[in-house]
Amino acid sequence: MKPEYKPFVDELIELCIKEDIGDGDHTSLACIPAEEHGRMRLLCKQEGTIAGIEIARLVLRRLDPEMKFEQILHDGDRVVPGDVAFYVSGRLRSLLQAERILLNIMQRMSGVATQTAVYVKQLEGLHTKVLDTRKTTPGMRVLDKMAVKLGGGENHRMGLFDMILLKDNHIDFAGGIRQAITGVREYLAAKGKKLPIECEVRSLEDIDEVFAAGGVDRIMFDNFTPEMTRKAVEKVAGRCETESSGGITLETMRDYAECGVDFISVGALTHQIRSLDMSLKACE
Repeated sequence: MKPEYKPFVDELIELCIKEDIGDGDHTSLACIPAEEHGRMRLLCKQEGTIAGIEIARLVLRRLDPEMKFEQILHDGDRVVPGDVAFYVSGRLRSLLQAERILLNIMQRMSGVATQTAVYVKQLEGLHTKVLDTRKTTPGMRVLDKMAVKLGGGENHRMGLFDMILLKDNHIDFAGGIRQAITGVREYLAAKGKKLPIECEVRSLEDIDEVFAAGGVDRIMFDNFTPEMTRKAVEKVAGRCETESSGGITLETMRDYAECGVDFISVGALTHQIRSLDMSLKACE
């Protein structure tokens, strides 16, 4: 886990515990003796890419530091039904409290990683990288982004704070591409910030405007056809990074990649996924 992700993860785990346990797991408190111990295993029930084992360990440690964690698989491993990711042993009350929290996290993260791996495989042999977007579950973005990396994809910006991305609305409200880029450069200079700058373009002519304004670190071709994308890549001619975005599907993304773009951003990596089926059950 990147060090900068840790505060987000810690806050998320605290929220997960608060919303699920509240003032106590009264079912377990009522029928499970306080010092009763046991063992459970995380069983994979679908084929895919597993993700979230590291987070599961943090959840367990937060609920009960005395729990013993026996890791078998690692984040990013391919799994098939019947694979065991880890064993955990300790107080039964602690295990039962952790069960749904870590399953919710791992099932979603594994779904994102599994879907990302499918998109990455579609670009096999090409230099183009698959990027995620900000189309993530509110509050869980850090986990979605971690899962994309585990599936073989790359992260775009984490949020509005770590990259400049001039989209159509920014450009229209600023009065045009030149005004938007000029405003960004003046702002960064005044604030003493060094952030990468990306600018969205909606036509081939817009590319000329970007370079007339001094250029940026990356140009995003928004809703271009593959034919337009090929011409756009030629027009940029390696002067900055290039990215395709907007309406690109699993079936069409290789056509865009073959045009030579550096990145393709796909919102579906995180907002159109199916969680991977798994269970946490008692064992010997």
